[in-house]
Amino acid sequence: MPRPTYVRDRRSPDPKDARTSALMSRIRAKDTGPERRMRVLLRTEGITGYRLHHATTAGRPDITFVGKRVAVFVHGCFWHGCPHCSRRKPRHNAGFWAEKLARNAARDKRKVRLLRTAGWRVVTVWACRLDAYPEAQVARVRSALAA
Repeated sequence: MPRPTYVRDRRSPDPKDARTSALMSRIRAKDTGPERRMRVLLRTEGITGYRLHHATTAGRPDITFVGKRVAVFVHGCFWHGCPHCSRRKPRHNAGFWAEKLARNAARDKRKVRLLRTAGWRVVTVWACRLDAYPEAQVARVRSALAA
């Protein structure tokens, strides 16, 4: 059975290659690979009791410990502008992508500010750091829970 054709919503420019559009349409917003890895690490360490994408928590963190008021954001390096690694920027439609990634970074800062002013502890885990130092990322979450 052929796959249904992806219908563009016109929020982004037309790609030069139709395969690019098909690829981008499959990128998930929730339950990404880095999020799943982080949850597996937390469970392995015996850290449970969290909610996923808790709707009533400001900013809808990826992992939320509601009772402890700890929010964990698991960020992909490309989409959120990782300060630790130098990801390549798209060459096509560079202006659009620069603006989009800057909006993502501004939104991330706004979410963290909202949570911190409400008395939450916020941990941001970057995908590259999760790959390189998984135990350290779990230790950061454990530390935030203990504080």
